[in-house]
Amino acid sequence: MSTDATKVELPSSVKRYALYLMVMAGLGGLLYGIDVGVIAAALPYIEKTSSYTPQQLAIVVAAVLFGSVLSSLFAGMLAEWLGRKKVIIISALLFTLSIPVICFSNGVFEMLMGGRILQGASAGLVGVVVPMYLAECLDANSRGKGTGMFQFMLTVGLVFAAVIGLVTTMLVGAADDPTVTAESKVAAWQVIFWCSSIPGLILFFGAFKLKESPRWLYRRGQRELALCSLASNNGDAAAKEILDEMIASDAAEEAAKADLAAAAKGDSLLQRKYVIPFILAVVVLACTQATGINSVLNYSVKIFQQAGLQGEVANWADLAIKITNMVMTMVAVTLVDKKGRTFLLKMGTLGIIAGLAGVGTMFLTVENERVDVTAQVAAQVQDNALNIAAADVVKTAITPEVLAAHPEFMQGESVAPGMQLIVTYTQGQDSMQDVAEVRADAASEGTTISIAKSTALAPTFMDDICFWSTPLPEGAVKEVTITKAEIGMKPDTVTGWLVAGFFVVFIAFYAAGPGVCVWLALSELMPTRIRANGMAIALLINQGVSTTIAGTFLPWVGSSGYSTVFFWLAGFTVIYFITAAFFMPETKGRTLEEIEQYFKTGKMPEKN
Repeated sequence: MSTDATKVELPSSVKRYALYLMVMAGLGGLLYGIDVGVIAAALPYIEKTSSYTPQQLAIVVAAVLFGSVLSSLFAGMLAEWLGRKKVIIISALLFTLSIPVICFSNGVFEMLMGGRILQGASAGLVGVVVPMYLAECLDANSRGKGTGMFQFMLTVGLVFAAVIGLVTTMLVGAADDPTVTAESKVAAWQVIFWCSSIPGLILFFGAFKLKESPRWLYRRGQRELALCSLASNNGDAAAKEILDEMIASDAAEEAAKADLAAAAKGDSLLQRKYVIPFILAVVVLACTQATGINSVLNYSVKIFQQAGLQGEVANWADLAIKITNMVMTMVAVTLVDKKGRTFLLKMGTLGIIAGLAGVGTMFLTVENERVDVTAQVAAQVQDNALNIAAADVVKTAITPEVLAAHPEFMQGESVAPGMQLIVTYTQGQDSMQDVAEVRADAASEGTTISIAKSTALAPTFMDDICFWSTPLPEGAVKEVTITKAEIGMKPDTVTGWLVAGFFVVFIAFYAAGPGVCVWLALSELMPTRIRANGMAIALLINQGVSTTIAGTFLPWVGSSGYSTVFFWLAGFTVIYFITAAFFMPETKGRTLEEIEQYFKTGKMPEKN
């Protein structure tokens, strides 16, 4: 396109539509962020008002990621079949429909999970189609800003979900507040979801006024409509020039097909120029999710509560990390073309390691002060059920030897305020299926730990869909086994804020490094011949790792403790750092042909 054309003053109608397009695209990013972040505030209320096991709660969290995997597999095909605009409308509709399904689930696990899968399906479609739509609608001078807007609004969506959760907590009360009724807690998590539906409704109705992608229209021979679509966003003069470029590019592509086919013959996919970038892509995308980023965002409020931040304070901490993510994303956008991809990835992964190790260390200090009372609690299990007064168990467990080592456990003849009894148990032989962690403040009058027989009835829905399960006969119960029970003091507020501080470090460096750089780097690494299929496989692995960690997070914590989980996540990130520091080439300022040449020869061509 000529420079003169780009300097022409555009009509106000064109400017208004360009702004409208950016707003709608931004709403797509906002919706994606809400999909990921809304469960963090709602989960503590759902946990307190349902009989779901932690494994079931983890599945509810991971269901969004599972839905995203499913829809992203078909998003490209649907976008080619129906057009970009229709798929955007469908994605907004799926999200909007998911809200009543979730809110009216009324304790039906399958219904709640189905609603979350619908949310995930919406996110998968949005994540694929909206960036594609922007790239095809915007000119070269606006494309970077448009893509950046999508990523930025994704982080705004996370903040939006956190704000809804905070306001709800301030108005209703915290999930762990015993003075708040069960009915109010149910209403609280439902309100969180109902409020999150607003952007979905706006995008659904607003998308009808969008023009279809001009590239999609052109490929279907609808040149007049393509020209009209281009003109609405670029002006008449620029639209004609862009259409001429599309025609010329199409002709050149057709002319090159024969040469490309000939070159591909005998070109083995096992060559280093294909294998090495593919392996790098898989490792980087897997390690990006192995940092635990989605689990941290989804479980943040619950983690802060367990770290010592109570009530709405935990929601304030959650909001802080979401705002940090938003701000640092903008910082990364400004630095990525100046400092390069590998620099930010190395810096980011080192900061992630420091943040995760810090969180793990803080939890380790708390966990090391606990005393094992497994035998005392196990003795209370009768007829596959447990119903014990936490304070009584604690008093029994505090022997003279324990009291000598931990005088803070007692105040005279009474259990000290802030004492906790933590019980981890399994139901049945499938420990990965029904591992749960129950916490009770022993200082609270009348506090009991109950593992009801009714919650152990089988077969369950998960028995039907999980390949590792062993279905039981109808009416059978799963045997309750106490695997671990410990007493100790609840973490104080100082510990909670230190954990939150390390979380901020983790999120800040994630946003500044992998959050932005990974997608740029990977799109540049893949050679043209394998880019589509290679990226599809790598992205599938990325979502698979994310779903696995999110789906097993609570059972993992229950069986191993928070410290072990965060140390493992830090260890995975060490692999990420090594990959970024020693194996990834710097792709800043390099053409795709130069990068492909690097993987073919092992040397990056010198710049002219």
